[in-house]
Formats: sequence, structure tokens, C-alpha cells
Amino acid sequence: MTIRFTSRVLAVAIAPLLALGGVAACSADGAGADPDRVDVVAAFYPLQFLAERIGGDAVKVTNLAKPGAEPHDLELNPRQVGQISDAELVVYLKGFQPAVDEAVEQSGGDRAFDVTTVQPLLDAAAGGHEHEGEAGHEEETGGKDPHLWLDPTRLATVGDRLAERLGRADPERAADFTARAKDFRADLAKLDTEYTEGLKTCQRREIVTSHTAFGYLASHYQLEQVGITGLTPDSEPSPQRLAEVAREAREHRATTIFFETLVSPKVAETVAREVGAKTAVLDPIEGPPADGDYLSAMRANLQTLRTALDCS
Repeated sequence: MTIRFTSRVLAVAIAPLLALGGVAACSADGAGADPDRVDVVAAFYPLQFLAERIGGDAVKVTNLAKPGAEPHDLELNPRQVGQISDAELVVYLKGFQPAVDEAVEQSGGDRAFDVTTVQPLLDAAAGGHEHEGEAGHEEETGGKDPHLWLDPTRLATVGDRLAERLGRADPERAADFTARAKDFRADLAKLDTEYTEGLKTCQRREIVTSHTAFGYLASHYQLEQVGITGLTPDSEPSPQRLAEVAREAREHRATTIFFETLVSPKVAETVAREVGAKTAVLDPIEGPPADGDYLSAMRANLQTLRTALDCS
């Protein structure tokens, strides 16, 4: 009887260990698979691009957000939670993706790099009109706009701090990370100059957008953003808000109503029909561009803005 009892106890004790072994096996092909590179998990595309530019061939970067999907709405599966738990560095933006925030809080520890600690977020109304009745993502971020990467100068500062964090993870390559951050800052400075010069002499400075994702860009380049909805890209504007935006678009003689790559253009098309304008894509670059990268997408946005605003 004693022997049977002991066997049962051993069986009960071993079962959880076998289960843990299964979980470890599932996550082994994710984080930590390459001992020669720093394993980085990035919450969405701009942070992936940043980590890859600063890290080069010394990092292995996993993007949690799938291409073509809205990163705001990301829900993590067990594999992704395991990747966050196993990563040597997790690069994320607190308040942008609640599921990532929760996973980082539970298992990120001191391996988490929150870019908002480097560049505090602007208020959601920055760069444009503040309007009521557009609840949603504002509540998640405390009324803050997360799209800081649309200001190249802010992204450059985040890159500098990321190089420092990577240097702590891999001290032997710290100088390489610093050099890449310097090169990336130079690329962003050139982009910033192109925007400043390209938008200096425009007939109009108001941009009517499907939602208020462009506050950083508008603030930095002295534009005025008129958002049809708030920060939540798929929220439905009220009839009153549509009428207000149409009125403002007429007042500013807007010829173009902008919509985004990952969001339905229906709302923008509705306003455009009302005021006799056309529509065009202005990419918030939340996901990977169909062609090129962050820099080429920003330059495509600049050309779109120059055309829409009649810049000489």
C-alpha cells in the first residue's frame, strides 16, 4: 500500500514538470534561439524597424503585430506571451496595446524598454482641434497620442536610448549600437530637413484625416490636423461630427480628405463627397509598408501632403 501511495505522489509531482517542459519546448524556437544575437521583441512595426536599424546583425527582432492588422487591437496568443517572457529586451509603447502592457507587467521585468519613458506623449488634441464625443483609445492612453514616430526628431532620441539598452544587453557590441544610432539619427535629420523644406511654402496648412493619428507630424511641421474621429481608428463619428468636419473642410478649402492604409476609407469618402474633395492615403506607419520601410513611407507621406496642400 505504501508503494502504491508513493507512486501516485510521484506521478502527481512529475505531471506539472512535464507540462512545464512542454511549454518550454513551445517557446524554445522563439526567444533565445540564437546565442550570438540579442533576442528583441518589438510590439509593432516602427519599433521593429528601429530595433533592426540600431541592432543590425547583432539582434534577432520579433514583431508581435501581424502585417495588415491594426496593432491597437493586438491580442497575444500563448506563444507570443512566451516570447515576451523569454526575450532579452522587449521594446514597447505603454498605453498603445493593452495586451502587451499586461504581459510586460507580468513577466517583462527590467528587460522592458518603454519608449514613452524617453519621449513623453503629447496630448491627443496636439496639432489640431479637440472635440468631444470620440471616446475610445483616448481612454486607454489617458488622452495621449502614441504616434510619436511620425516626428523623426523624437524617433532619433528613442534610437539613442535604445542603443544604450542594447549595449547593456551585449556590452561587447555597445560601440556598434552607438555607431548605428548615430547613422540612423543622420538619416532622420535628413528626413526632417526634407519635411521642413517641403512644407515651408504651401497654400494650405490644414490636413483633414480619418482619425487624429498625425498630431506629432502636425505639431512639428506647423500644420493643423482636423480629425474626423479621435485616436480610435475604427470608431464611428456622429452625424454632428461629420457635419462639423465638412464645414471646417469647406472653410479651409481642403481638396483632399486623408484615410489610412489599415482602416476602411468609407468615412473619409463620405466627407470628401460632401465637400467635393478627393481622398488620398496618409500612412500613420503603424504596420509595415507594402513597399519599402519607415523612411520611404515617410517620404511618400511628404509627397502626398505637398500635392494635397499645393506646396510650391
